[in-house]
Amino acid sequence: MTRLIKLCRILAIGLVTSIGLVSVSQAADIVWRMATKQPADSNEGKAFQRFADKVAEFSDGRMEVKVFPNEQLGKTEAILEQIQAGTVQLYPEGSAYLAKWVDDVKYSSAPFMFESRDHWAQFMQTDLFQGWLRDIEAEAGVTILGDPAAYMRGPYRVMVTKKPWTSLEEMKDVKLRMHPNQLAADVWTHLGAEVRTLGWTEVYSSIKQGIVEAVNSPIGLVESMKFYEVAPHIIRHDEYPQGIGFIMNAKAYHELPDDLKDAVDRAYAAGGAYSVELSDATLADQLNRMKAKGVTYSEPDLSDFQASMREFYREREAKGELPAGFLDAVETSRPKS
Repeated sequence: MTRLIKLCRILAIGLVTSIGLVSVSQAADIVWRMATKQPADSNEGKAFQRFADKVAEFSDGRMEVKVFPNEQLGKTEAILEQIQAGTVQLYPEGSAYLAKWVDDVKYSSAPFMFESRDHWAQFMQTDLFQGWLRDIEAEAGVTILGDPAAYMRGPYRVMVTKKPWTSLEEMKDVKLRMHPNQLAADVWTHLGAEVRTLGWTEVYSSIKQGIVEAVNSPIGLVESMKFYEVAPHIIRHDEYPQGIGFIMNAKAYHELPDDLKDAVDRAYAAGGAYSVELSDATLADQLNRMKAKGVTYSEPDLSDFQASMREFYREREAKGELPAGFLDAVETSRPKS
């Protein structure tokens, strides 16, 4: 009798274990991998995890997105190859990285081409940009999930400077640190700055020593890099809007059943809203802390910058150096006043 009881217990344990294994194996019918550069505890990392959590929620557990932060799966070039191969399904980054397949895409981040984030967001929906995406998908099987303007990065760009200014004329001759990018250097030289190319980690000491007197930066990095200690004026100039496109393997998405596509789309929207919420909350705290230390923050009228840059891009168009239809697309996407 005792042996029979033990046998029944063993069978019962085995049944429970097998049920548990079946449950685990059926937890998700489809598993995607998302590679990111950012730490999991960063604002962007938290927004990406919110997206993953919402995919699981909206799919009733039938789909899972595993997030691999901190470049665990490789750096950008390697990840783009994995996206194309389908071994990684998602890579949240700037859409300009798609220039690997269609070079014109880099102009979606053209400096001072867009008068507002809304203007840029509407440009990203134009036939021109969407045509670039179609060309990329046809060539590489890669596309972008949802609206590339939905996820916040930056959330905007500023100049951190020793020399305050309120207009293009006042900004001229500022000694401006520039990253090694010829288009950006040409833009700021055209605007009248004295451009000097320096490494990012050299900025603080170079401003302190007077080698340069200003740097362009996402507002979200000013406090952590301590630039405000040597250049106490923060001027919002919106050099270019920054968003995060979810670069995606197109086949993986197209093969999803409609209800799981809907879950992914809804999760994307939820994660984007959360990224904006986090960005706004963090920015307010950062600005308040810096202002308490004597930093000034301003948002000047940039219409003179934009007028000058329209001339710059028209000249490039005349030389055949811009994508066909680019300036027309920028103009037609401009928000109506």
